[in-house]
Amino acid sequence: MAVEVVYRSSRDLERLFMDKAEADRHDKMLELAELLAEVLQKAVPSLTEQQVEEAGIYMAKNRDVFAKAFKSQPDALSELLSAPAEVVAPVVAPVEAPQAPDAAEPVAPAKPAKAAKAPK
Repeated sequence: MAVEVVYRSSRDLERLFMDKAEADRHDKMLELAELLAEVLQKAVPSLTEQQVEEAGIYMAKNRDVFAKAFKSQPDALSELLSAPAEVVAPVVAPVEAPQAPDAAEPVAPAKPAKAAKAPK
């Protein structure tokens, strides 16, 4: 019987990670999403709580693209427009149980790899 170490995000207790750094990144993303949601709710009170949460998560997941856009590179947003529409899953997700090595489907990574930064 093998023992596996798994990590849990402190902000999303349902989600398990195989890597501590990945769990920390997820935590930080959710923290940013929460703050963005508060700002959006204050700026546009007519938005529902779910809309505000989804927008905050989307912006937090794509923070690098938004950061470029806010730094006088508005063309960076075209990257998000050309990408397929991403459905934002609710923060409370089902528990991702680690799979056995002989399982048919591999466990998908929780966060896509970062794109290489363009030289300044």
